Amino acid sequence: MPEEGTVVLTAEGARLLEEQLERLRSVERKEVAERIREAKAFGDITENNEYDVAKEQQAFVEGRILDLKRILQAASIIDQDDVPTDTIGVGSLVAVDDLDVNERWEFQMVGPVEANGDDKISYESPVGQGLLGARVGDIVTVEVPAGKLRFKVLSISR
Repeated sequence: MPEEGTVVLTAEGARLLEEQLERLRSVERKEVAERIREAKAFGDITENNEYDVAKEQQAFVEGRILDLKRILQAASIIDQDDVPTDTIGVGSLVAVDDLDVNERWEFQMVGPVEANGDDKISYESPVGQGLLGARVGDIVTVEVPAGKLRFKVLSISR
């Protein structure tokens, strides 16, 4: 498990966050500044809805920039060579059979920042916690808010 305050990212996840940060800085920040200038041109800003909306967008963009900077500064990038293939760990590519609905599910075990609940699940989620350390062939029962889920681990890779 990562140290407290560390943000675990795959190399791809870090790259996507860096691209998003660059877009916010170079494109969206300028677009919002232009909207503010245009809204000010309408005159009195005390009753100017366009100005209020633009200022809210500016606050969102600046907040997201700060969030991304914080995440990237605290990031620990997973070295693919260190990702285990004998047990499920952070960074593992996993295939399981959901025994309750008899469906195959493939995903990557990632940190919470990258998780999307579909093909990238967080090691902090109930399913992630339940599957960490499992081996191929293991049947794992996971307690989730909706009840219990059962998975058979089919494969683990990098």
